[in-house]
Amino acid sequence: MPNIVIEKLYQKPVEEQKTEFVERKGVGHPDFLIDTACEAVSIALSKYYLDNFGQILHHNVDKGLLVGGRASPSFGGGIVEEPIYILIAGRVTTEVNYKNERNTIPYGSLIISSIKQVIKENFRFLDPDKHVIIDYKVKPGSRELKTIVESKEKVPLANDTSYGVGFAPLSKVEKLVYNTERLINSKEFKSEIPESGEDCKVMGVRNKDKIVLTIADGIVSHLTPDLDHYISVKEEIKEKVLDLACKLVPDKEIEVYINTADRIFKDPKKSKVYLTVTGTSAEAGDDGNTGRGNRANGLITPARQMSLEACAGKNPVSHVGKIYNVAAELIAKKIYEEVKGIQEVYVKLVSQIGQPIDKPLLSSVQLITENNIPFNSIKYEVKEIVKSELRNITNITQLVLNRKVQLF
Repeated sequence: MPNIVIEKLYQKPVEEQKTEFVERKGVGHPDFLIDTACEAVSIALSKYYLDNFGQILHHNVDKGLLVGGRASPSFGGGIVEEPIYILIAGRVTTEVNYKNERNTIPYGSLIISSIKQVIKENFRFLDPDKHVIIDYKVKPGSRELKTIVESKEKVPLANDTSYGVGFAPLSKVEKLVYNTERLINSKEFKSEIPESGEDCKVMGVRNKDKIVLTIADGIVSHLTPDLDHYISVKEEIKEKVLDLACKLVPDKEIEVYINTADRIFKDPKKSKVYLTVTGTSAEAGDDGNTGRGNRANGLITPARQMSLEACAGKNPVSHVGKIYNVAAELIAKKIYEEVKGIQEVYVKLVSQIGQPIDKPLLSSVQLITENNIPFNSIKYEVKEIVKSELRNITNITQLVLNRKVQLF
């Protein structure tokens, strides 16, 4: 039987605390971009292994680095002078004996093509052939880890001793921050305000009943002819965000600030504003590291319990650094949605390397409940949900491969 501990937390829910801080790094942020690159490589490798050998072979490509380039944006134009450099490092199965034949994996072409594809999918003005150099330093994994990952056990064995964390529900500020970035990077928004770049970071700060949103959005230079146009674009972005905020949190006072590092003077030549040639700050010196960005629920939430594991790039079969973070999120959401009387739920799952992933060393569920709910009456329901989700934990692999779950 799984070792499940359920306990009551005696603390205020986040919504009732005086302050709250929430951040989301958007699609074009260098940290998000390198997470996207690592995950694209993992999915490409996984699908190649499945299609050709019937199983996902050992790999972990969760050590990515993005080194920013150099660019000179200007009103109405601009150029990229030095390209962005992306380096993928990790462990990859490079050869395999299958049906009495030795097969060499074309991992280099898979790495490069998968990264170029996701850049094309996510950016309008960042050209992966002109603006990006893609490199890789990968080697085969150790024999011991390959044996664990590629075992013939019915349930995969954990290839790390690690833990995952999830919680539910999202607070109003968390929902607002998440949906603000999703709004700005939506196709509809870009069609209405094409000058808005993909590199959008949103910081939400709540002080009692007042929420301040600080947004950095890399405005596209060749679509912005002059300073007046730039200022009008900022105002358009602000108005659309305020409109969203009023719908999502009508009971709070909202302030929205766009590109607060701008220095605008009467003389446009003296003004310093956030322009980009390609829509991302990665073009001009801002760098990225796998795992430095959003957690598995798409947010950075210092008021919450969370794991520092990088989900992106880890293999989706047995690496608990990915699987347990996804599983903990799914379990927390299901508990909150199906068990009455719960205000907040936190789930932590910890593994032991070499043990089946459906049998964590410990599953911890912590609950903040409504005052009139007898705690013992809900423990059974909660435990049954945890057991059910763990029995089905291998389903997460397909969810990851089909991009049906959030990872960052």
